[in-house]
Amino acid sequence: MAETTKTVRIPNMSCGHCVMTIQKEIGALAGVTGVTASQETKEATITWTDATSWATIAETLEEIGYPAAE
Repeated sequence: MAETTKTVRIPNMSCGHCVMTIQKEIGALAGVTGVTASQETKEATITWTDATSWATIAETLEEIGYPAAE
């Protein structure tokens, strides 16, 4: 399966708890193979396979209160 990686800004990521929440919730999605987030840069890098889509990931980020700035 092909993998896609995308780095996005998440402006309201402000603490370690934010980072852990994003990594846990996005990492739990089927098809997501990697998530790293940084409160210093306010960015998250997400890698996924064809088993999910960016739309699903973006929707989940919105639902957990950390919408990606695009």
